[in-house]
Amino acid sequence: MNLKRNGRQWPLEGNTRVPYWVYSDDEIYAQEQERIFRGPSWSFLCLEAELAKPNSWRTSSLGEMPVVVARDGRGELRAFENRCAHRGALLCLKDRGEDRKIVCVYHNWTYDLEGNLTGIAFRRGLGGQGGLPEDCRPETQAPRKLRVATLAGLVFGTLSATAPALETYLGEAIIERIRRVMRAPIKVLGTYSQIVPSNWKLYLENVKDTYHASLLHTFFTTFRLARLTQKGALIINDSGGGHASLTMAADSGGREYEQAGMRTAQEGLKLEAPELLQSVDEFGDGCGVQIVAVFPSFVLQQIRNSLAVRRIVPQGLGRTELIWTAFGFEDDSPELTEMRLRQANLIGPAGYVSMEDGAAPGFVQRAALAAPELLSVVEMGGSGISSSESKVSEAAVRGMWHAWREQMGI
Repeated sequence: MNLKRNGRQWPLEGNTRVPYWVYSDDEIYAQEQERIFRGPSWSFLCLEAELAKPNSWRTSSLGEMPVVVARDGRGELRAFENRCAHRGALLCLKDRGEDRKIVCVYHNWTYDLEGNLTGIAFRRGLGGQGGLPEDCRPETQAPRKLRVATLAGLVFGTLSATAPALETYLGEAIIERIRRVMRAPIKVLGTYSQIVPSNWKLYLENVKDTYHASLLHTFFTTFRLARLTQKGALIINDSGGGHASLTMAADSGGREYEQAGMRTAQEGLKLEAPELLQSVDEFGDGCGVQIVAVFPSFVLQQIRNSLAVRRIVPQGLGRTELIWTAFGFEDDSPELTEMRLRQANLIGPAGYVSMEDGAAPGFVQRAALAAPELLSVVEMGGSGISSSESKVSEAAVRGMWHAWREQMGI
């Protein structure tokens, strides 16, 4: 492996040290778009449930590259670059729509839902004058098409012909944890987004940091919802890029505590609406929290009965969009749907739990800019990237950097 790129050298300690220039180097960021997002990785695009009908489409992305994901008239899933072959304008300006064709608003060039150029306004000119030359072949500049693969209602895409099959990319252990949550046909409950003031890798690192929850998230600690003393597990796939973190529900002491009205350790304080945290063990395995994250852009969460996917979208060196889609299942009772909606207040940009996750990466970004040649210490739990029963570990973070370095050639 080439240890140098753009004059930068990875520290000899390997994945236990991360140089801060990875968050602040413009050339590295540009190469990530090419070598990772447009390279041999699978990016999460959307939920199949968002394209329930033939002739429907929605927008997504591969890193900064805008993408259209569509279900054509035959019901087949397609994905292609959201770019007109004429002058490069976005083809789809809205988040989603339904039609048999897509017409570029700029000059009315027309495409089918496979991304094929099917019509050009005034191609033959008007009144025998103007138009395109006979030998002009604008189809050669048509939108690039993605390979598309699905798993349990999730849609992934890649531009690479050499990327392994999606199942191989994910690995059996991660697939098992995904299928556990995506157990039935789903219904979308809502979508929202936020801007995180940091490099995209800092948010993914945060998700893969499995022991910060009981330290950073004061709502968890105040109401004893997540403690490192609870049983759990950390599962990491062979590439290091995919992980699942599991936390079992409260022990008997925690349940007694909840039944007492969610009182805090500070006398006299309790939740005004304890029903916010009422939950059921819908999966039947006692797991209260499961987070799955797959390099480079996918997160699947189960926090009690709050289910959501998150899509990580880089929008510049120090700016990331995080798109959340909360969901339930088609066979949910009205009571369970209401419970999911209440618990959705735990997540998102203003969530009782997730709010800090939007801020902490920004704190790192601001400080790291002034220390590009210094190193972050990522040695909690040792130096490996193996699965374990302990979550007091940064093994999943090290696994992410292992995957990043493989794809970047650093």
